Amino acid sequence: MKYLFVVQGEGRGHFTQALSLKSMLEKNGHEVVAVLVGCSAKRTLPGFFTKRIKSEIIQFQSPNFLPTPKGKHSPLLISILYNLLLLPVYLGSLLTIRRAIKSTQPDVVINFYELMCGVTYGIFNPKPPMINVAHQYYFLTPDFRYTGDNSKQFRLLNFYSRLTALNAYKILALSFRKDENLYYHNIAIVPPLLRQEVISKEITNGDYIHGYMLNSGYAKELTAWSRKNPKQPLHFFWDKKNVQKTENLTPMLTMHQLSDKLFLEKMAGCKAYATTGGFESVCEAMYMQKPVLMVPTHIEQECNVIDAINSGAGVAANEFNLDLLLGFMSQYKRTQEFRFWTQKAESFFLFELTRLEYEESNIFATL
Repeated sequence: MKYLFVVQGEGRGHFTQALSLKSMLEKNGHEVVAVLVGCSAKRTLPGFFTKRIKSEIIQFQSPNFLPTPKGKHSPLLISILYNLLLLPVYLGSLLTIRRAIKSTQPDVVINFYELMCGVTYGIFNPKPPMINVAHQYYFLTPDFRYTGDNSKQFRLLNFYSRLTALNAYKILALSFRKDENLYYHNIAIVPPLLRQEVISKEITNGDYIHGYMLNSGYAKELTAWSRKNPKQPLHFFWDKKNVQKTENLTPMLTMHQLSDKLFLEKMAGCKAYATTGGFESVCEAMYMQKPVLMVPTHIEQECNVIDAINSGAGVAANEFNLDLLLGFMSQYKRTQEFRFWTQKAESFFLFELTRLEYEESNIFATL
């Protein structure tokens, strides 16, 4: 079968999921005819993705979360209002997606949580069925219980998720764990999409803390903590523009530009991991059995963190308080449950992406 990918371009999670699924499909005789990526002026495509995807990449403008002036939290409502001003630009994006679908003629469009793809299907409803893939769809199911204080933002997030899946043929909700129920109407619960490089990586336990920050404003907190703890090595990754590949903010705090290979090497060899709450890297840490500190920057990551804590991944904080992470390490329990669940991903995805016989349904009618 022929597949067209449409990928949301914020963070690294959707990129690594797309790489993993492309490899899985091609391994089983299928073809990815093109990859469309929704971008913003704030971010650039990471090199590990552009080098390894090995398919035509078509970029278009897409709404993204806005960081605050300090480069930390991303208020959802402010981001929505800002992106409304760019509606004329986004109309052009819809036409770009529509043209790409017509020219490549895929059997299936796979949407990695890209809003513009969902709206394209809501307005034009192209012929190839759209199958949506993301952890965010798990929040639409009865198995997820939001326990935070931002219930209005949580409802906005779920509304946004529905917009990304307008006229979706089916939805594959990535999950940290296998639940009792695997289907809710047109939502199927599936394992995370970890790449073979993660699964086959040799794991050791070094003396350093590994980390990733989506927004660079947290670097000041890390620098302050490092100066108070001058014996603890820290290796963190960011996607800040116009900086060197490696920068030492303190003698023991090294900041790396986002590099896929080096990131996994540091993950495999660390004693603990700190992140801003993205789903994919938390999955990688869980697979490698590393305790995690999560610092969510917006409601989507807050939900990721709630779900990850329920799965035993680690602890949460409002800032990069690495003392909290070090304290949690003695309580962390290593189990094989997550590994067994993740290793079933290929069979789940091949079954769901090639089984297209049941009747299409509109997400608004089923959720």
